[in-house]
Amino acid sequence: MLTATRQAKILDSLRVNGEVSVDDLAGLLGVSPSTIRRDLNTLSAEGLLTRVRGGGSIEMDRVPFSDVAQQQRHEKTLVAERAAELVNDGDVILVDIGTTTALFARFLRGRRITVITSSLAVIDQLRDDDAVELIVLGGAVRKNYNSMVGALTEQALAQIRATTCFLGTSGIRADGTIADTTGMEVPVKRAMIESSSRVVVLADSSKFPGVGLLNVCGPDKIWGLVTNADADPATLAVLRNEKVQVMTA
Repeated sequence: MLTATRQAKILDSLRVNGEVSVDDLAGLLGVSPSTIRRDLNTLSAEGLLTRVRGGGSIEMDRVPFSDVAQQQRHEKTLVAERAAELVNDGDVILVDIGTTTALFARFLRGRRITVITSSLAVIDQLRDDDAVELIVLGGAVRKNYNSMVGALTEQALAQIRATTCFLGTSGIRADGTIADTTGMEVPVKRAMIESSSRVVVLADSSKFPGVGLLNVCGPDKIWGLVTNADADPATLAVLRNEKVQVMTA
């Protein structure tokens, strides 16, 4: 099993159980406790979990969506407003989960468009707007991040075709790879990409490189990126070289 795959399974186990032991993870994944401890040290250094003293157990940081929404809020708002300029009346758009996409939805109010989403935060922004036709994807509710995930979400996405997908991300690597931290969100993101004529990634400057053990897609799958003017210039150059339309705000 690849290291990245094993670490993703560790994070998924934490999200389900809240707290697990080193020995339990070693048995679940078929590796030694020392291997699990090295993985935990790596994940802890990246800020993805917190080690608990005593008993060799670990627990996932559970940062509320509302707290995440306050981080880089000004930068996220600039990105969201610039991204909204890419939407034309009559468009059918897919809007991903995340705090930046929730801000993006605010700038869609009053537009004659169709919005399809798995984000409860986007739904809250648009549910009472008479101009926007709002379509909600089904699925299991991931309460701590205001999103819907799972097979039902993916099956629904397979039935639709959108003009543009506005995608959130946990991080953009130096080679332009779009990454995420959550194993259960990645299949939904990939299904959104496949269901759209073009993909625009929304990422404030803190997402370079950001976090994320799991690959969502390479730069070849995205049409555009909206970010801040102070985003990492080397990564932006890589994306431009891959023919990605880079827009700054």
